[in-house]
Amino acid sequence: MPYCSSVGNREALNAYFLTCVRASNDINGQSESHHFRKRIMQALSALQIIRDEHASLAAMLQSMRLMVQMGPSDDTRKFFDVLRGMLFYIDEFPERLHHPKESNLLFSKIVKLAPQVMGAVDKLERDHMSSEKAARDLQHLLLSWELLGPSRRTAFEEAIYKYIDFYLEHMSLEESIILPEVERCFSAQDKLMLDEAFAENADPLTGHYPPAQEFEKLFSMVVTRAPSPIGLG
Repeated sequence: MPYCSSVGNREALNAYFLTCVRASNDINGQSESHHFRKRIMQALSALQIIRDEHASLAAMLQSMRLMVQMGPSDDTRKFFDVLRGMLFYIDEFPERLHHPKESNLLFSKIVKLAPQVMGAVDKLERDHMSSEKAARDLQHLLLSWELLGPSRRTAFEEAIYKYIDFYLEHMSLEESIILPEVERCFSAQDKLMLDEAFAENADPLTGHYPPAQEFEKLFSMVVTRAPSPIGLG
């Protein structure tokens, strides 16, 4: 499977994340986290941020696959709560932050500088247009399984496995075709603009940033209750 080797030391990232969650409970911790986040944002390039966000999303997707394969066991509430939280994360971060910046800042410019990637960009843009709806459809299918019982399980399983494979292929295409051309063709000023835009994403599951206060509960649940490679459950 793609990305298994790029996820890196997930246990270390999880330990960092939990430290950030605890630190943000007091004023000094929030101040230290803010300054640390600022230093990280200044140090990482947009292309590294994109790769890190891909790796964290791939870990999330593989954990979801494992959870669904294992099934709810005896703790059905935990099972559905965690899966719902993971789908919500995908909707909030990759769909609303990551994809629009790729479309608006990467794809629109790289097709002018490297026309040979037009076919790949066309596919990636179509993926972006369909993936948000797919994530929402999965949330509905999960709720159907939870409320209406095992008769709805197969529909969710088929949809989530298709979605995971689709997303992993999508990220692989970006990293193998688009990012090398961005590295080659974008000017220093272009790259600086990208760095500033993507640094604002601050996705905590990359292991580089503490979660914003409103997302602490979500990310704490995902990291402590989801299975490896994204969590400790």
